[in-house]
Amino acid sequence: MSYLVLARKYRPQTFADVVKQNHVTQTLSHAISSGRVAHAILFTGPRGTGKTTIARILAKALNCQQGPTVSPCNVCRSCMEITSGQAVDVFEIDGASNNSVDQVRDLRDNVRYMPSHSRYKIYIIDEVHMLSAAAFNALLKTLEEPPAHVLFMFATTEPQKIPLTILSRCQRHDLRRIDTRSILEHLQSLCTKEAVDIPPESLLIVSQEAGGSMRDALSLLDQILSFSEGKITHELVISLLGVIDRQFIYDFSQAVLNGDITEILNLLETGYENGLDLKRLYSSIVEHFRNLLVVKICKNAQQLVDVPLHEIDRMQQQVKSVSVSSLNHIFDMLFSEEATLRYASLPRIALELVFFRIIQTRPALPIDDLIEKLDLLRKEIHHPSQHLLVEEHRPYAVPEPGPEPEQILPRPEPLASVHSQPPEKSPQQPLRIEALESEAALDAALKRIVDKVSETSPALAPVLSRSKLKKIENHTLEIHFFGNGFNLNRIRQPKNEALLKSVINQLFERPIKLIIQAEKEPLPENQVRASQTQYLRQEALNHPLVADVIEIFGGTVVDIKIEKENPS
Repeated sequence: MSYLVLARKYRPQTFADVVKQNHVTQTLSHAISSGRVAHAILFTGPRGTGKTTIARILAKALNCQQGPTVSPCNVCRSCMEITSGQAVDVFEIDGASNNSVDQVRDLRDNVRYMPSHSRYKIYIIDEVHMLSAAAFNALLKTLEEPPAHVLFMFATTEPQKIPLTILSRCQRHDLRRIDTRSILEHLQSLCTKEAVDIPPESLLIVSQEAGGSMRDALSLLDQILSFSEGKITHELVISLLGVIDRQFIYDFSQAVLNGDITEILNLLETGYENGLDLKRLYSSIVEHFRNLLVVKICKNAQQLVDVPLHEIDRMQQQVKSVSVSSLNHIFDMLFSEEATLRYASLPRIALELVFFRIIQTRPALPIDDLIEKLDLLRKEIHHPSQHLLVEEHRPYAVPEPGPEPEQILPRPEPLASVHSQPPEKSPQQPLRIEALESEAALDAALKRIVDKVSETSPALAPVLSRSKLKKIENHTLEIHFFGNGFNLNRIRQPKNEALLKSVINQLFERPIKLIIQAEKEPLPENQVRASQTQYLRQEALNHPLVADVIEIFGGTVVDIKIEKENPS
């Protein structure tokens, strides 16, 4: 007897055996229990996810001697014939090789005959999108109103190629890709049944290389078992499948995070000598940094990163001392250079150039962080500290808490302090609202307010300086802002408005009511004159007498002169 591959040997025989397609199997189970099975069902989804397998299980469930039942017995004549592929009442048709209109006409003629010994005559058409347009048209009427003893089950990986007239006559079920963790658990159970000892990290690589297809994973596992005669080692699996070791990815990503270009080049040299596909390596690195970024910023990383739980823990440890902005910077540069590497004639040099750029380019800080650093720098200039700390430069890692740095350099004192001390400034008198009677006094008060605000928020002071201060009553001030409303909205932010009121109360040493308003900025004199001239010209053109003259004599207006008013 010929060897039976794992994909056929362990093919699911009941709905409960199907891996990670509960949304489909549960729907079909309820349909069988309630007697609401559709006469035409379409299964779609990626390759190797169980489309044809579920169709076979459904056929057994309907034709089982104990059925229709959700759990077929797999021992009766009908179940055994369907399992072996020899059932006379269940026809499995390849849509790619039986796609002509004549073959569909033959199918349509045979539909009217009753099944030989089963309850239903079932047609399972795989890759149904390969049927020709004429074949689809020939199937329309039969598909819409088949005999009561006939059911159609279609499977396809490309549902967009099926005509809408066919889709509208079918009950559609979309199968999903199988996640890596589910494939890994299924492979571990199969290895236990087969009494095969294989390292868990090797099964993880097989699961990741399957790309969501259980059939691909079982085919790779078959390849490994066929090649190895004795003990299966992780190095053997890596060499046989030609994949990239996860440890290599972690070592490479750590070198990038540390900014160690020498280690990066050494690892690239090692991978190149071992025959790694550099473009495939680059894709794995991009995916790894994407996962690192998701693990860093998301709490539910288990649902967003398709790796086992122990891998997520390892990623969290790797990015524990790395900022989000640094990870985002690396991932953004890697993704933006993907097209460059894809079409590069020299992939190794292109890959080295990408990482040269990443190491030499510092991540951009958010604008809020920049403003905060400028504020701290301004305070440092006004109130210099006694020492300057010198820290080790690490491109992407945030320094971990530890002992105080040993290198301490004294800040050089200004030359003026060596010869003489600057005279101390005399404290300014508080503002008095009673004295704000003239424009000059209001402008001077506004300048003191701006200077005081700049000590706390340098970014807000220029916005405040473009305003006008007005006095209304003894305890009320108005601040008018000109322009398009941007400055007004900036001041009216709760944080900024509270700061402004606090500064004003502090300068006046009494509670002051503050009113913030917008005011249109007056137009320049030349614009006012031009607007008036344009208005007068339009008035002259619209005058009834001018219109009558133009109409009677068929003339046109050549020019309009505006007389200047006498200064007297």
